[in-house]
Amino acid sequence: MTVAQDLFFAQQALAALFSVTNKLQMQGDKYLGDLTIRQMLAIPAIVHAPDGKSTINHIARQLGTTKQSAKQIVDAMGKKRYLSVASSERDRRAVNVTITPAGEQAFRTCSERTDEFLADIFHDFTTEDLETLCTLLRKLHSFDGIEQNAAGQIKFHPNEAEAEAILRHHQNFLKKRTANNA
Repeated sequence: MTVAQDLFFAQQALAALFSVTNKLQMQGDKYLGDLTIRQMLAIPAIVHAPDGKSTINHIARQLGTTKQSAKQIVDAMGKKRYLSVASSERDRRAVNVTITPAGEQAFRTCSERTDEFLADIFHDFTTEDLETLCTLLRKLHSFDGIEQNAAGQIKFHPNEAEAEAILRHHQNFLKKRTANNA
């Protein structure tokens, strides 16, 4: 490859990434209905926060976004009564963000719709394609020396019972993925 080809493909990749990101966000928001994709992705960041207490900074780091953007997500979900925000006991400048029962129910509903969305957008991808895509995206994510969060780096090697439990929980994905691969 020449440097000119590298530049061409780098520009094409950047343009494609922005286009795909916007397209996925718009289509995902349509699938989910009550939550946006960004709001949906914030929930695991909140649930899996250290000590069960998430902050705006923690959410921003997990989503790879700014504090202002994370605050907008939290504010929008707070208005829907899906999140509870309280002053931090440790740091007066920070707030603790937790999920309410209504938020847990919205997450469960949207999780099922997310499974359908994932099955639809990745219907032409083999397992190997998906693994390669994940590897390349993690590599791209670390262009600035910052690795993707630990949740994004988990290797998937469940035993048979664990795999079956995962699929029971994600029936919509299983049904669509199986139908698409038939």
